[in-house]
Formats: sequence, C-alpha cells, structure tokens
Amino acid sequence: MPTPKQESYFKDWKSREELAEAMIPLIGRLYRNHGVVTSVYGRSLVNCSPIDILKAHRFARQVLNTELWVRDSFPLLEAMTKLDLAPAKIDLGKLTVRYLAQAGDLTAADFVRQELGEINTGKQAMLTEPRDVVLYGFGRIGRLLARILVEQTGGGDKLRLCAAVVRKGADDDLEKRASLLRRDSVHGPFKGTIRIDEEENAIVVNGNMIRIIYSDAPENIDYTQYGINNAILVDNTGKWRDREGLGRHLKAKGISQVVLTAPGKGDIPNIVYGVNNELISENEKIVSAASCTTNAIVPVLKAVNDKYDIVNGHVETCHSYTNDQNLIDNYHNKSRRGRGAPLNMVITETGAAKAVAKALPELGGKLTGNAIRVPTPNVSLAILNLTLGKSTTVEELNSYLRDVSLDSPLQHQIDFTNSPEVVSTDFVGSTYAGVVDSLATIVEGNRCVLYVWYDNEFGYSCQVVRMLDKMAGLELPNFPK
Repeated sequence: MPTPKQESYFKDWKSREELAEAMIPLIGRLYRNHGVVTSVYGRSLVNCSPIDILKAHRFARQVLNTELWVRDSFPLLEAMTKLDLAPAKIDLGKLTVRYLAQAGDLTAADFVRQELGEINTGKQAMLTEPRDVVLYGFGRIGRLLARILVEQTGGGDKLRLCAAVVRKGADDDLEKRASLLRRDSVHGPFKGTIRIDEEENAIVVNGNMIRIIYSDAPENIDYTQYGINNAILVDNTGKWRDREGLGRHLKAKGISQVVLTAPGKGDIPNIVYGVNNELISENEKIVSAASCTTNAIVPVLKAVNDKYDIVNGHVETCHSYTNDQNLIDNYHNKSRRGRGAPLNMVITETGAAKAVAKALPELGGKLTGNAIRVPTPNVSLAILNLTLGKSTTVEELNSYLRDVSLDSPLQHQIDFTNSPEVVSTDFVGSTYAGVVDSLATIVEGNRCVLYVWYDNEFGYSCQVVRMLDKMAGLELPNFPK
C-alpha cells in the first residue's frame, strides 16, 4: 500500500498535470489568434506538451530559489485569454511572480488587465501580408531555419518560408530532402507532418508549401514565377561572402534583401542580434549574421565589458566538428582539418576574436582567439579568459550575469545555468546564443575565466530568425515591463 506521503506526491502531480493540459488550448489560442508568445523565464510555452509546461515552471526554481507552480500561473493565463490583446511576448513566469508579490487585493483578472493594458487594444495583423523568405542552401542551418520558421508561422501573418534553392541530386531528390527535414540525428524528429507535392516540386510542412528550386546561378532565378516577391533570401552555402558575390542574389526577380549565415567580408555589416541591431535597416540590402561562435561570445563580452571594462583577453573555443572536415584522413586544403573528425581533437583557427570588433568596436585589438575541433556532432564551448578593469568575485560576477540573462536587452541571447551536472548534450536545442556555466566561473582579482556553452546549430539559427523578424518589422514588445 502507498504511504500517505506517496499518495500526496502523486495526487499533487496529477492535479498539476491536469492544469498544464488545460493551459495548452489557452496558449495556442493566444498564439494563433493574437500573435501572443507566452513563456516562463524565457522558456517558450508555444506548442509544448503538458510535461514541457511543467518542466518550464520547474526550471524557474533555478532563478527564484523557490518553486513556481502552475496553480499560481494558470489564473493569470486564463485572464489573458479574456482580453483582446495585440501581438506581444509575455513571460507568464515573471507576471506570476509579480502578481504574488505586488497584487495585494487585486484579483488575477484585474492585475492582468492592469499589467497588460498597453496591449489590450484589440487583435492586429502583424504584417499587412506575410513576408516571403527563401533559403539558398538546405543543409544543417537551412533545415533548422526551416523548422523554426514553420514552427513560428502562427496565424500565417508573419514570415512565410516559400522556397529552398539547391543543386539537384538524384531522381529521388525531393524525397531525400523531405526525409532529411523529417529526421535529424542530433535534433530529433520534426514535430509535425511532412509530405511532398511532386507536381509543384515542393515539400509541404505543417501546411507550409516549400518549393524546391534547382539552380547553380543565383541571378538566373525568377522567383516571381512562383509567387515570391519582396523576399528575404538567406544564403546558407557560404559560397559567397563579399558584396559582389552576394549581390548576385539581388539580381534575381523577387529578392529584396540578403542574409549571409557566415561572417561577411569587406563592408558587409556583421550583425549579432541583441548587440548591434541598429545596423539592420531597409536601406541595407546585404547583411551577415556573423558566425555561431561570434554570436555566442559577443553578448557575454558586451555584458562583462559594460560593467567591468575588459582590458584584454583570449577566446578559446572547443567546437564540434563540421561538414567541412573529413570523416577519415583525407586531403584537405587547410592544415590539420584533413584528419578524421570523429577521431581527433583538431587545432584550427577561428576568426571569432577578430569578428568581435565588428560588433563591439570598443574591444578592437583586445582579444586573441583559437579553436579546437572536438569529436562531438553539435554543441560547442567558448572559454573567455579576460583581464578586467576592476576586481570582482565569483559571486558578484555570476550574480550580475544571472540578472542580465533574466531581465535585460540581452535576455534572449544569454542563458545561465547553475547545475553541477550539465554536459554538452544538455544544450542541444538551446534557443540562446550562449549559456553561461556559472559553476565553472573562475575569478582571481581582476582576472576571470568564463565558460559559455552554445548549440552552434540551433542557437545560431534562432539568432538568424531574430534578425529576419527585425528585418520584416516583427519585433514584439516584452511584458511584464
């Protein structure tokens, strides 16, 4: 027979599970009908299972040092659905904590109406019409971008993925590309349905028809014949990195702007979303999303520099192997990269330290960098060895970075963990540019060493999509303020 305590735990779990199940249609209705994205301390609740919702609430204890219960958050979520909200990002966790601390005699409905009054202005279309997106290349980053864009389609009034441009493979090319999108050895199966439309040479993903266009010459494609106009094209191939090469895309009918998912050369702006967004404008037709490593370290470096003034430092990255390397020893035009990637740690160069200066000019000439490719397929680790302008302590530095990750303009770029057991695979699927591993932080006077994990595929892809949102005018206000 179960003991009374066993019964108590199980009864409590079932009641919380039932509330989480009841949350799902409310979260979906807010998202599809109003463009409202709900989260709990940065963990999105959209398209989540009951277990995912409970885990998001459980995560909050790392932030609050106490539990956040669905029984407390559910009344506020329910009250949100009674309002006629405009599109926004609403952190239900923060809203709940504020309600418990400040509401006094206010009911949940009155508190929510007060806190969200600024957006209780009625349903609004996010764009007058969806903004078309084209992927040029459909490899690791291209397919992850497709997953994210499809997941964020919502009511269909935001970004709309219309096509992917590739070089034709075998006769069953379409089926193979659909299969690669459906199954991923690192990120798992796609959460949705995928089928092919042979007549349109398209993959239909959760109702989104993505045409597969075969071409080797960007300027020769007429996208308008597929109904694609004023599109943002994302070049995932890395074949061209300068303005002349990427400008070939702009000669194609239907393309108005180009994003490169690699460091740009020459005068192409290198954007790290959250840090130098002001460089994105309608007049700038070609921009770069920099590299995954640059995106991982720049937000943390900016946060540290803003408070402590970085004098100099060295960045070392332990980076997962990439498709550029060989599976077994074979010729490669770069030193050491010809050796078998799954078998070796490979010292190689990285331009991330120099690239930092493009996003943070104040750190120009202050950093050196190097990289070690390691035998893991995804998730990398940046080690920031920094000399600061003033002394600090482990506790002070970690507390500051924790606060930045929770409530600052960089809260969607920097995550924070204080778990003593995390390893690289725990960060697969992280939506953040980088995650500070606080228990690894070292401080000695004015010198510190910070360890920053990053999903070099998915986290980076999320940063690219944030850029696309800004380019399309889809930046949402954050609540509570």
